[in-house]
Amino acid sequence: MEKKNKLTLSKVAERFSYGCGDFGCNIIYTAMSAFLMLYYTDYAGVSALAVGTIMMISRFFDGISDIIMGVIVDRTKSRFGKARPWLLRMCIPFAVSGILLFSVPASWASTPKLVYVFITYNLVSTVIYTAINVPYSALNALMTQDPYERSVLSIFRNLLATAGTLTINTCTLPLVEYFGDNAPAWTKTFCVLGLLAVAAFLINFFGTKERVKPAAAENGKMEDVPFAVGIRALFKNKYWIMMTGMLALFFLMYSVNGGATVYYAKDILGDRNLVGTINGIFNVVQILAMFFIAMLVKKFGKRNVFSLGLVLDIIGMLLLNFSGGSMGLIVISSIIRGIGNACGGATMWAMVSDTIDYGEWKTGVRTEGLVNSACSFGYKIGNGLGSALLGVILEVGGYVGEAAVQTASALVSIKVCFIWIPIAVYIAGLIIMKFYHLDKEFNRIIEDLKKRSAGKEA
Repeated sequence: MEKKNKLTLSKVAERFSYGCGDFGCNIIYTAMSAFLMLYYTDYAGVSALAVGTIMMISRFFDGISDIIMGVIVDRTKSRFGKARPWLLRMCIPFAVSGILLFSVPASWASTPKLVYVFITYNLVSTVIYTAINVPYSALNALMTQDPYERSVLSIFRNLLATAGTLTINTCTLPLVEYFGDNAPAWTKTFCVLGLLAVAAFLINFFGTKERVKPAAAENGKMEDVPFAVGIRALFKNKYWIMMTGMLALFFLMYSVNGGATVYYAKDILGDRNLVGTINGIFNVVQILAMFFIAMLVKKFGKRNVFSLGLVLDIIGMLLLNFSGGSMGLIVISSIIRGIGNACGGATMWAMVSDTIDYGEWKTGVRTEGLVNSACSFGYKIGNGLGSALLGVILEVGGYVGEAAVQTASALVSIKVCFIWIPIAVYIAGLIIMKFYHLDKEFNRIIEDLKKRSAGKEA
């Protein structure tokens, strides 16, 4: 392990550059979560159930590709490090694939359209997004081993991710309307947003540096960890299992809730443009709250701050459910949920990075790429199940994309997706956190790893 691994020189610039990676990722991820189902059902004329099924099947392919990419990252050797080269290689394909995703030929018959959806959805999620997001996820643990610095990096990651989400939620529908509010308008919109994503990844690549190496590398003995050895080590890492389960649940919830937001605004509140208001307030508050999270993490630890966020999220969702459409209560709910999400977003990825050090301490195996890709496998499976669940619930509820007024059962299905599934996931998260004690053990683990490294050097 590298001894001098704290971030030095131009810390703010490097932290910002690191966060730009998730800004770029969220250009496509948020669009897929918040608007892709709407685009498919209301503009491309594709069945919600068929799309949901495609998404669920594709996520299993996606999960397998994550594991493969994790192994590739761990075996990448270049002057730029293990993770950063992939940010440079994949940024332009990332933008192009996003444009293709929102370019379904609306005039085609149903079956050819579904084939196009299957191919382009898998191109984005299984191949391109994986090839850029897995290396990016591994970058935190490769930049520093200091737990506080990791938390600060995660805060910047979430700040810029939220800025990306805010950009998509605020600008997408107005851009679509500007370009004609039809199917081709979505393609033009993502040509613009794709350029923004490329710029973000270039800042991410040029503004960061990899510093951390496994103990064996101190003597120049960097060896590839066999895949089977790495997998066995993962399943001996109880904290990795907890965080992977947490991520799977959260991304299932994000997929269902995010995809239902526009339906909630359009059909429950009566104005689809309220998506910008609801998410705008939520995201702005989340960004502002981020500036105070580091102090809370330093005093109370990542686990406790994360748990506080879950409690606030539950309160915010319950308030929204019983708001009766009152704009004042909707705003208050968005503020509470924004603070809650700041607590979770600022700590979640740092906690994943901490599990890498715990795994090395417990098993002697350090695999940043495999740990993050296996986490990614878990949360993408959750995301795929969430996408399918959204489609199934809307279909069972009788939602019809072209209908001017939805049935009572369709409105209930929208509320289940937007309100009650998230609440259930937050409660499950609180239960998992009861068994997470790595914050208390971490300093001792790092000291032990340093002693092992010093012993090898001697």
